Amino acid sequence: MKEVCTELAKLAETDRVALAAEMKKQFIARYGGQEDEVRIFFSPARINIIGEHIDYNGGKVFPAAIDRALYLAIRKRSDSKIVYDDLRFPGEFCFDIHDNFSFKKEHDYCNYLNGILKILKDRGFSLDTGFEVLFFSCIPAGGGISSSSALECGFAFAICNLYNFDVNRIEIAKIGQQSEHEFMNVKCGIMDQFIIAMGRKDNAVLLDCETLDYQYVPLAAGDYRFVVMNTNKKRQLADSKYNERREECMKGLALIQEEMKKRGESPVKELCNLTPEKFESYKNCITDPVLEKRVRHCVTENARVLQAVGAMKSGDLDTLGKLLEGSHLSLRNDYEVTGIELDTLFEEALKIPGCKGARMTGAGFGGCAIAIVHKDSIPLFIEKVQEAYTAKIGYAAGFFACSIGDGTSELKY
Repeated sequence: MKEVCTELAKLAETDRVALAAEMKKQFIARYGGQEDEVRIFFSPARINIIGEHIDYNGGKVFPAAIDRALYLAIRKRSDSKIVYDDLRFPGEFCFDIHDNFSFKKEHDYCNYLNGILKILKDRGFSLDTGFEVLFFSCIPAGGGISSSSALECGFAFAICNLYNFDVNRIEIAKIGQQSEHEFMNVKCGIMDQFIIAMGRKDNAVLLDCETLDYQYVPLAAGDYRFVVMNTNKKRQLADSKYNERREECMKGLALIQEEMKKRGESPVKELCNLTPEKFESYKNCITDPVLEKRVRHCVTENARVLQAVGAMKSGDLDTLGKLLEGSHLSLRNDYEVTGIELDTLFEEALKIPGCKGARMTGAGFGGCAIAIVHKDSIPLFIEKVQEAYTAKIGYAAGFFACSIGDGTSELKY
C-alpha cells in the first residue's frame, strides 16, 4: 500500500486524470463493481497570503486554494450502509444512513464526515441509499494549510453532487464550519472552508469573513511561485493562545470604544474598522502595553491586506514581498504567535536570492510559513533553508512549491 500511495502522490503533481483512474482501480479492489459507477472529487488545501488573526476582529483576509489536495472516490450502494476507508490509513469504518450521528473519539476522522451528514439531515436532506468512499490526501495533516476543512468541504460537495442536493458552494463552506462548531466543538472562522469551496485557479480571494462579501483577484506572479514551509512542529499552544488573543483584542476594543464615546464619536464595532491613523490618535487610552500591541497588529495587518491586493493586481511582487515581511514581524513582535521554528524559516528564507518575501501563515506556534520564490531558485531555496533550519531546530522542515488552483470539484474525464 505504501507503493500505491507514493505513486498516487506523484500523479497528483503531474497527471490528475491518471490519478483518478488509479483511485477507481483501488476503489474497485476494495468494494468490487464497475469503475464507471465511481465518481472522483478533489478538495484543495489553502494558503492565506496575508491577513492573519484579524478575521475575528472585523478584518479582511486574502487566501487562495492551492494545487495540493485531498481526493475521494465515492459510489452509492443498494442498501443503507455507509463505509469509509483511507488509502494512507487503511481501516474501514461502517455506519448506516439511519444512524443518529454523534461525536465519538474512536470514530477518528469519520467524525468530520458524520457531522456533515447530521447537518444535511437537520436541513431536511435525506439519503435514499448508503454509499462507500475511499480517501487519499496529499495535504500534510496538522500543517496549518487546512487538511480538516478540505475533508469537510470535499465530502460535503461530493455528497451533495452524488444525491443531487441543491446546495451552493457558499452553503458548502457554511456547512463545513457548522460541523466544526457543533460536532467537533472547534470555534473556527469561515475563511478556510470558504476558500476551499470557492477557490478559482490563478486567483486569490479578498474576503470579508463577517459579511462574506468577496472578490476574486488575479495573481500576476509571473515566474514566481509560493513555497509552503512546514515547521513539522505540533502546535500545542495554539488553541489556548488563540482564545487568549481574542480576549485581549476584545479588551482593547472596549477601551477604544469608551474613549470614542467620551470624545463624542460613534464607536467602531470592530478593531479593524480603525485606520492606522485613527489608531494613533486613540492608542494612549490603552495603558496596558500588551493590549496596545495586540490592537496595533490588527489595525496594521488589515491595512496590509488592502495594500497587498493592490500590489497583486499590478504585479508588484516587490511590494507584496515587503508586506508579507511586515506581516510576519507584526505577528512576531505585536501579536506574539510565531515561535523559534516559524521565525527561523522566515529569517532564513529572506537570505536566499530569488525570494521576494515570506511570513508565517495560519494560527502560529508551529504549522506553516509561505515564501514567494522565483521558480529557478526553488531547489536552492529549499536546500539552504532546510540546512539552516535543521541545524538550528534539530529536525527537518517540510517544503513544497505550489500553484493556485480551483476549489473543490469533481474530476471528470
